[in-house]
Amino acid sequence: MRLYIIRHADPDYANNTITPAGHLEARALADRMQKENIDVIYSSPMGRALHTMQYTAERTGLEPTVQPWLAELAGWKVPDVSGKHAVAWNVDGERIRGHKPFPSSENWHSHPMYDQTDLAHRFSQLKQDSDLFLKELGYERNDGVYEMFRPNERKIAVFCHMGFGLAWIAHLLELPLSFVWSGFWLAPSSVTTIVFDQRTATRAVPRCLGMGDVSHLYQAGLPVQPSGIIANFY
Repeated sequence: MRLYIIRHADPDYANNTITPAGHLEARALADRMQKENIDVIYSSPMGRALHTMQYTAERTGLEPTVQPWLAELAGWKVPDVSGKHAVAWNVDGERIRGHKPFPSSENWHSHPMYDQTDLAHRFSQLKQDSDLFLKELGYERNDGVYEMFRPNERKIAVFCHMGFGLAWIAHLLELPLSFVWSGFWLAPSSVTTIVFDQRTATRAVPRCLGMGDVSHLYQAGLPVQPSGIIANFY
């Protein structure tokens, strides 16, 4: 099984949709996903994800399934250096790496900046939602490895968001969430490909084949939009 974790195209947050540039990205993405021969489409219920997804659904003729748990992470905030609150995936990497020992996937929330937050609880709920979703697809999580009771070779496109997508990838790959948030960025309309690597008859481990790929934009002659990155984008 392959998962294509797709961030929505260039967002128009104020109007809960995508920008004119985003519509061009979504069309280029649809060309790519048609060539990938995807079998299933899932989407966040938020407008910017739905409006990105609709091009791929129309191009492939697939009927999408909307799942609320794929929505962006509302309320996932931490105090910034000024005392105000910032979304958790935009925290300065210097703050994350300034606290040692570095975290594991199990204790990432031990950093002092998370002391007064409920992010560990929120992430636990996301992990439960992920595990239920994958169990429906035939893969049951057991200590970071997936028991395959109904393995498949389907290609599954999931249209979602940057904060959510990075958190989900951290869970799938057993990486410290704070380091994934501060160390990676997903461009608008980018595709992250996760294969369930099967080395035995009954078990599989998620493996990343490509992170935040935007080759469809280059193919279409479109620029990469900077939405969601704070500095040094040029």
